[in-house]
Amino acid sequence: MKHYYLLLSLILTNTYSFAQKENFSYKFYGFVRGDLFYNTRANMAPVDGNFYLFPLNESLDANGKDLNATPNGSFYTFTTRLGMDVQGPQIGTARSSAKVETDFGGFSASTTMLRIRQAYVALDWTRSQLLIGQTWHPLFGSVMPDMLNLSTGAPFQPFNRSPQIRYQYRKDKLKLTASALWQLQYLSSGPKGMSEDYIKNSCVPELYAGADFISGKEWLVGAGIHLISLTPRAVSEWNDKKYKVDERMTTFSYEAHARYTGEKFSIAAKTIMASALDQTALLGGYGVKRVDASTGEQEYTPFRHATSWLNITYGKKWKPGLFVGYTKNLGTNDPLVSADKVYGLGLAIDQLLTFNAAFSYNLPNWLIGFEYCPATAWYGQICSATGKVVNSQAVTNHRFLGMVMYYF
Repeated sequence: MKHYYLLLSLILTNTYSFAQKENFSYKFYGFVRGDLFYNTRANMAPVDGNFYLFPLNESLDANGKDLNATPNGSFYTFTTRLGMDVQGPQIGTARSSAKVETDFGGFSASTTMLRIRQAYVALDWTRSQLLIGQTWHPLFGSVMPDMLNLSTGAPFQPFNRSPQIRYQYRKDKLKLTASALWQLQYLSSGPKGMSEDYIKNSCVPELYAGADFISGKEWLVGAGIHLISLTPRAVSEWNDKKYKVDERMTTFSYEAHARYTGEKFSIAAKTIMASALDQTALLGGYGVKRVDASTGEQEYTPFRHATSWLNITYGKKWKPGLFVGYTKNLGTNDPLVSADKVYGLGLAIDQLLTFNAAFSYNLPNWLIGFEYCPATAWYGQICSATGKVVNSQAVTNHRFLGMVMYYF
């Protein structure tokens, strides 16, 4: 009798599960990827060297030898990815859907771990969409480089996935986007390092508004504006006393992008006037411009960086590609209290120039590619009067990448 009860319970459970999933459809996707790389010197490259950004400055030992002029390389598979797209039932006049995407690129102290890349729900109407969850930052946008390196054009192309509420409206050839974003995995810099506290304590999310003009499958041209408002500190320790302070750093960034996609030929470009966008893997940050003598409360000024990239590819099965990225430090709006009281990424770099020459062999479900990337960074001293970098000297890294991917 117990066996019959168990069988009946299983049947009822499966019937209930089927009824719950009756109006849903699921599509799994992903890839297995391996990256083999070699660098001629030490670099700023998170994710254990896979997410390559720029070469590190010289660090001289007692004999005047550069400690960072040491080659390195490795082979990894932790960027292997698995995702699921879900199509759900109608909710009123809206089509419901969801996405969950993960890989193994979340690092602990000793190993890789599973992490969320994207996780969101969406409602789609005839002309509009509401998305709630974590997905690509709108500055990553609909125009990004086609290249092999995991960093996908960073630190020239914004790279960031964030929790957000996004609304898009499209009519004819025009698409409008408005987003409110918070931080989780990609964080702003500040007095206590990289932390989500600066945006959390601010109580003001990152805000983005943009527009795209789309003509068929060939042309896409657009622009956007971004606001970030951070609270670097809530408490000041000054003259051996603690004070409650009201600090805020607010600034705007602006971007424009374009892409042409032909049958075999494609060309894409983006230019950004970036301000404190280090949470998107761009060079940038902010510094202290004033300190209250009685409480130690600080006021801040953002660094400005002009960043542009151009990407050209040709072919389908055999596919060569070229990427060029350039960033220039334009300094700060106001003088700094000290060149040491600054927070951000790559602030001692005056200019950064990178080339990527790639070649890939593409088959159904397979991609095999090679990429060569020389990158030069001009390092110097931050001038407190302007925030610009002076007395710069160049350091160069040569990066070689081989990649194989089986996708499904």
